[in-house]
Amino acid sequence: MGRNRSANYEDQREAILAQAAALFASQGYPGTSMNQVAAASGLSKPTLYHYFKDKYALLVHIAEGHVKVLEQVVMEVEAMKLKPDAALREMIERFVMEYAGAADAHRVLTEDVRFLQEPDRQRILGHERKVVEGFADAIALLRPELDKAHLTKPLTMLLFGMINWMFTWVRADGHVTHEQLAPMVADLFFGGLPAVGLPAIKRKR
Repeated sequence: MGRNRSANYEDQREAILAQAAALFASQGYPGTSMNQVAAASGLSKPTLYHYFKDKYALLVHIAEGHVKVLEQVVMEVEAMKLKPDAALREMIERFVMEYAGAADAHRVLTEDVRFLQEPDRQRILGHERKVVEGFADAIALLRPELDKAHLTKPLTMLLFGMINWMFTWVRADGHVTHEQLAPMVADLFFGGLPAVGLPAIKRKR
């Protein structure tokens, strides 16, 4: 007979994942041990293994859990049926705010994905591709000609270049908060998007 789960089982799992993400983010996945995760979580090592079978399982759950949240944000905004400009602005601002509360998990996703086994890496990359497609589709609705020129995904990646690395320089005690930066990022992108020109067609020799 399987061991019964306590009423706060899922809460404890989330707490462990948060502690593991903080450790992975500060000292790297290879440099973190299950002993350290157990100590940070206030658990014995045998108890920790009741929740996660090994350190690799923690990595997969952190990375996949984070990217699934981002994918959910895209789907929620799409379901709101906003006008194209409002939808894209909503996505941008929600992403900035999501990163504000998930800096450790985001660092793990961006820096430790190389330690994932291929099936797990491909599955997580599949979620990331859906996120990119959601933003690219929103840009395409604003400027269809950019979609025809296959520029919406490159522009999405340029946008992510602005926000994906905010965790490296935005500080909780800094002069500018994520709440203040979120509309600024959207303003920068919307201000520049109309100026994007179509590239010259390269003629084959």
